[in-house]
Amino acid sequence: MTTLLVIAKEPRPGRVKTRLTPPFTPREAAALAEAALVDTLRTVAATPARRRVLVLDGAPGSWLPPGFDVVPQCAGGLDERLAAAFAGCDGPALLIGMDTPQVTPALLTVDFADCDAYFGPAEDGGFWALGLAHPDPELLRGVPMSTPTTGAVQRERLAVAGLRVRELPRLRDVDTVGDAEVVAAAAPGSRFAAELERLGAAVGR
Repeated sequence: MTTLLVIAKEPRPGRVKTRLTPPFTPREAAALAEAALVDTLRTVAATPARRRVLVLDGAPGSWLPPGFDVVPQCAGGLDERLAAAFAGCDGPALLIGMDTPQVTPALLTVDFADCDAYFGPAEDGGFWALGLAHPDPELLRGVPMSTPTTGAVQRERLAVAGLRVRELPRLRDVDTVGDAEVVAAAAPGSRFAAELERLGAAVGR
């Protein structure tokens, strides 16, 4: 069975979702980040897994449900932090971030029986999910992160390594207010959607 990894930042004002300010304040942006993280962790908790791990920059809070191991993110760039997350796994693993609260258990229930990797492209050119049957940190080290070509470079790394890759659906990360509105519409029953509606009313959106 697969280990599910969530890489995330503690949702503190000024440290998360800075592209949502304005129109939102840093505190409101952090509330949206916390809502997205809560939705993500609840989905992971509802997905069959051998182990569930939160790879965290910061300290856990009341938003953390039971059943997760919490490990700190290592120092370095995002590629190093993702690589280290996989290095801590001794079997098949699927890693996601905290920016896609619309994920479902069905999307995260993967089977490596006839493939070596899963790749979930993101609308912004990155990727929202990466799964490896045999985690190899070197598949991530040196990949330029947070660029329009990040996903293409990471996908090519998998192909060059000769891995059989299964594609997951393309999803939108929450980076901007426009992203937030689209994602909330895709997950109308989520805590994220409810929080966006509440805060949007407060700022007159």
